[in-house]
Amino acid sequence: MLRYFLIFFLFVSTSISNAEIKDKIVKNLKNTDNLDFKFEQNINGKIENGNCTIQYPKKIFCEYARSNNKILVSNGKSLVIKTRTSYYRYPLEKTPLNLILDKDYLISKIFELEERIVDKSLINFTIQEKDNEINIFFDDQTYDLVGWQNTDIYQNFNITFLSSIRKNRVLSKNLFEIPSQN
Repeated sequence: MLRYFLIFFLFVSTSISNAEIKDKIVKNLKNTDNLDFKFEQNINGKIENGNCTIQYPKKIFCEYARSNNKILVSNGKSLVIKTRTSYYRYPLEKTPLNLILDKDYLISKIFELEERIVDKSLINFTIQEKDNEINIFFDDQTYDLVGWQNTDIYQNFNITFLSSIRKNRVLSKNLFEIPSQN
C-alpha cells in the first residue's frame, strides 16, 4: 500500500510542478509586449548571427552581422528578407514565424502540450501545425523564450538561439515597416 501511495504522490507532485512551469511561462509571455536579443541561427550548418526585436503580435526586425546588410522584417502580414543584392517577400502566414511570433497562439499551445526538459536547463514544447513541426525553447530559470527549431519554407532545418534578452523596451514606431525593394 505504501508503494502505491509513493507512486501516486510522485505522479501528483510531478503534475503540480509541470503545471507550475507552464503557469510561469504563460505569465512571463503575457507580461512581454516586446523583446530584443542577440541571435545565432544555424540553417543546414550555415551559421549567422545578429540582433532582433520582436513585438507581439507577429512583428520582427532582425539585422544580420557581416552579411551583405541582410535584414529580416515582418510587419505582421508580410515577411521580407533583404540583402544588398536580393529581396524576398512572403505572406507571413505561409512561414513558421507566423506561429512563433504569435504569443496568444503559443500560450494556447503551452497549455495543451507536454513539456520536456532538455539539457537540464531548457523547457521544450513541440508544436505540430499542418505540415510544420516547431520546437519552442524556454529558459528554466527566467521562463524567457530562448529559441526555436523548425523547417523553413525552403525545407531547410533552422535552429535559432536567443541571448542577451531584454523585454518591454520603447521601440521606434517605424521599426517594422517593410523596406522597399531597391
